[in-house]
Amino acid sequence: MLVALDARVKRGETLTVMGPSGSGKSTLLAYLGGFLDPVFSANGQVSVAGVELTALAAEKRRAGILFQDPLLFPHLSVADNIAIAIPEDVKGRKQRRMMAEAALEDAGLAEFGDRDPDTLSGGQKARVALQRVLMSRPRLLLLDEPFSKLDANLRDQTRQLVFDLARRAGLPVVLVTHDEDDARAAAGQVHKVDLA
Repeated sequence: MLVALDARVKRGETLTVMGPSGSGKSTLLAYLGGFLDPVFSANGQVSVAGVELTALAAEKRRAGILFQDPLLFPHLSVADNIAIAIPEDVKGRKQRRMMAEAALEDAGLAEFGDRDPDTLSGGQKARVALQRVLMSRPRLLLLDEPFSKLDANLRDQTRQLVFDLARRAGLPVVLVTHDEDDARAAAGQVHKVDLA
């Protein structure tokens, strides 16, 4: 057994799961998100606002996830990287573009919509990836060490932005990390796991 966890995370709060590499932190996120590799088995209940997620396919769980790498699409503009996540019930390219531009402005990236993602700094890419996740209307936010590849100054700024926006959106957040500073910035419950 890698991770055994019993926790309740309120809207706008963060549960931090800490442990060394190989302790099952990312596997836990895969289970929550519905994309656990079939070589693993897991059991338990995961519910958000009364919806039992483990009964749903991954695409129906609406779990937003941020990884260590921002994973922006290189063939799309910055704004289109955000617009692609807007749910299908929002019709019209113009409306979707306006929403993407508003998200960029909210992230301090107004005027960046037409740029190629490769021209952005690491911190800017992280902010675009965050806005893309939030634009998808997630039920919960999963963070897989998303700050680990940023330099110290950018790491602090990006942490602040991620946790502020998650609180504003009222999202329950699960962060996996080995960094004590991440846990302090999250300012929530901390669950420590060890290698089995």
